[in-house]
Amino acid sequence: MENINRYNHLNEFLKNKFGERTLKICIDGGFTCPNRDGLVGTGGCIFCSERGSGEHINKLKSFDGNNFSDNSNSSNASNCENSTRNISIQVRNYFSSYKSKRANKFIAYFQNFTNTYAPIDVLKSKYDSALIYDRIVALAVATRPDCINEEVCKLLKTYTDKYYVWVELGLQTSNDDTGKLINRGYSGKQFSDAVKLLNEYNIDVVTHIMVGLPNENFEDIKNTVDFINNHNIQGLKIHSTYVVQNTVLADMFENGLYTPISLDFYLDCVCYILTHISPDVVIHRVSGDAPKNLLIAPDWNAHKKWIINGLDKILGENDLWQGMYY
Repeated sequence: MENINRYNHLNEFLKNKFGERTLKICIDGGFTCPNRDGLVGTGGCIFCSERGSGEHINKLKSFDGNNFSDNSNSSNASNCENSTRNISIQVRNYFSSYKSKRANKFIAYFQNFTNTYAPIDVLKSKYDSALIYDRIVALAVATRPDCINEEVCKLLKTYTDKYYVWVELGLQTSNDDTGKLINRGYSGKQFSDAVKLLNEYNIDVVTHIMVGLPNENFEDIKNTVDFINNHNIQGLKIHSTYVVQNTVLADMFENGLYTPISLDFYLDCVCYILTHISPDVVIHRVSGDAPKNLLIAPDWNAHKKWIINGLDKILGENDLWQGMYY
C-alpha cells in the first residue's frame, strides 16, 4: 500500500470530488471572537495569537492603504460595507497573483477567528463578497461550536446548491478540564450540539484536535479520538501545540509552566489518531503550521517535512493505515 493511500488526504478527496486539483483561498473576514470581545471571555485561547489562525494572511487594507479593522458585530453599515469590499479585494488580489495559476478550481476559506459570529445579514454579505468568481467551487467556514445555531445553518444551506460547503469546528480536546485551562470557552456538549445541528442540515463538519496541550497525555488523545468517533464528522485537522509570541502559552513556557512535546511523541499520537479514527473521515492536515517569525517552541514545528516524512516512514514501516483499529 502506497503511503499516499494510508490515510484520506484532502488533496485526493478534492481531486476526486471536483475532477482536478482544488486549492484554498485563505480569507480574513474581519471577524472577532466571543472569547475575545467579552461575550464568553477575553484574551482568546491561551495559544491563540493576535491574528487568530491566520497569521500568514495579510491584514485587511482599506482603500487609503491604512490598516483596516472591523467589528463584525457592529450595526454600523459603513463598517460592514468596508469589510465586504476588503474581502472582495483579497479574492481579486489572489486571482491576480501567480497562486491562481496553480489550479482551476478554488475554495473560499474564511479562516481567522469566528466566521459565524455576526448577524445573519452581515454573514451573508461577507460570504457573498468572496464568491465572486466561477472558479470558486466551495465555501469553508471556520468557527466555534457556540456560534452555530439554526439561523446560521439555514444560511449556509442556501449555498449548497452551487457550492460544496463545510464548517470547521474547534474541539482541540474532549477533556473539559483542559478546555477550561486553555480558556476555550465552550464545552464538549456544545460541540456535540453544533455537530448534530449541522448534520441535520447535511453540512459537512471538519473538527480540530490538538496534540500537546498543557497537562494532557496519551490517554487524553485516546479519549478525544473516541469522542470524535461518536460524532458524524467528515473531516479532521490534527494540530501540534506550538508556542508563539504574545500569548498566554508563551508566558507559561517562559515561566516553566508548559513544556512542549517532542516530535517523536507527536508522531506517535498522530499514528494513533489515524489508525483509530473512522476510515471515512478526510484528513485535512496532520500538523499545525506556526508562523516562523513568531514561533518560540518547539523548534521541530518549523520543519514540516520532518513531520510529513516522519509520519510516512512510521506508517510505511509498520504497515499502518487509517481506521485499521476503528
